[in-house]
Amino acid sequence: MFKTDIENRIIKAGVMAIVRVENVERGQEIAEGCLEGGIDVLEISYTLPNAGDVIKFLNEKFGDKLLIGAGTVLDGLTARLAILSGAKFIIAPNFSREVVHVCNRYQIPYAPGCATVTEMTEVLEAGASFIKAFPISNFYGPSLVSVIKTPLPHMPILASGGINLDNLSTWIKNGVDCVGIGGLLTKGSKQEIALNAKKIRKIIDTTRSM
Repeated sequence: MFKTDIENRIIKAGVMAIVRVENVERGQEIAEGCLEGGIDVLEISYTLPNAGDVIKFLNEKFGDKLLIGAGTVLDGLTARLAILSGAKFIIAPNFSREVVHVCNRYQIPYAPGCATVTEMTEVLEAGASFIKAFPISNFYGPSLVSVIKTPLPHMPILASGGINLDNLSTWIKNGVDCVGIGGLLTKGSKQEIALNAKKIRKIIDTTRSM
């Protein structure tokens, strides 16, 4: 899969589940619930030491049905280990030149966290595929997307934090390229996750078609 194919799939999905799990069995439940609800992009967070095992397991279990990436990747070594485990994209709350070098070397999309327009433009110049509006999405809400995209209409924005069923359509209307959602897509039973995933999928598809 080429880098542009991965980027386009993330944009097409419009949403990714942010997953932190203690074991691969729970990871499988979450993945199955997301897939049943029409969401096929998952970010496995390296806040837990088993993230690489979860990424590898889900890739082997679901293949191309899922697009699996790694989150909270703070350094180049972790980025390389995540890629070796099968991560197709890398996301972080910060920007690291080590990480962007590794990702560019292996043609893996990278989305570092940014809080200012200066940071956003600098990370794109360094080779990032997306900017992660973090932690500012929690504070400014959906309006930050239109504020950024008015002077910078081609800025690819991934928002994480502060997104829910009530404001999701506004995020999409304002032009966010993809949103990261945790609790709604990772808590509860597989059936509850699937139900929430269906709601999220419907909101995104309906809003985009307007």
